[in-house]
Amino acid sequence: MSHNDWLAILLTLKLAGVTTVILLAIGTPLAWWLAHTQIKIKPLLEAIIALPLVLPPTVLGFYLLIAFAPGSVLADAWLGISNSTLAFSFSALVIASVLYSLPFVVQPLQSGFQQLPKPLLDTAASLGAGPIDRFFSVILPLCRSNFLVATTLGFAHTIGEFGVVLMIGGNIPGQTQVLSIALYERVESLQYASAHWLAGGLIVFSLAVLSLVYLFNHSRGLTSLVQRNETPA
Repeated sequence: MSHNDWLAILLTLKLAGVTTVILLAIGTPLAWWLAHTQIKIKPLLEAIIALPLVLPPTVLGFYLLIAFAPGSVLADAWLGISNSTLAFSFSALVIASVLYSLPFVVQPLQSGFQQLPKPLLDTAASLGAGPIDRFFSVILPLCRSNFLVATTLGFAHTIGEFGVVLMIGGNIPGQTQVLSIALYERVESLQYASAHWLAGGLIVFSLAVLSLVYLFNHSRGLTSLVQRNETPA
């Protein structure tokens, strides 16, 4: 593999790592609120969050490109804060990735939060546990499989992005050229040997990630089943 290929790998891992941390920071309170709110427009909000699941990534990338273009309110505000342009930058890739991968984090967490036994949380509160204490001592242990799935899917989905990052980041080696774009470039230039390495690596990575998720969920399911069978009637 070439030097640019390794740069693309490192940039992709950096993008996926930063995006996943931001997704967990944003997605956890959002999922908790969605799991407990009774607001009438909740189905609409859930649909908006889930929109990237069915929306072509180029559509999201197109409107983000307009929003990040020089002269826009967002671009001017970013220029005043960071003294740099937003479009075709790593920061733009992070913002686009967070929006595009949000449902892959929010939905598993929301599902886990909705299944939490409310009496257990009420008991912890009555014993003096504050919100942060309840989160780390009760919620996080009970929903650790949901957090694992959310983290894994958010990270893996960011690594596999193509359309949205191409639209908003372009193809600048070392700055915005991630693995999927590097692969596309190798195929376009008929560098099939390099393309095989990149494509094969992505396949192996994706298969390994999904296998770990299914293996963990399967073992968790067997553990729960055994515990139920061992519980005295």
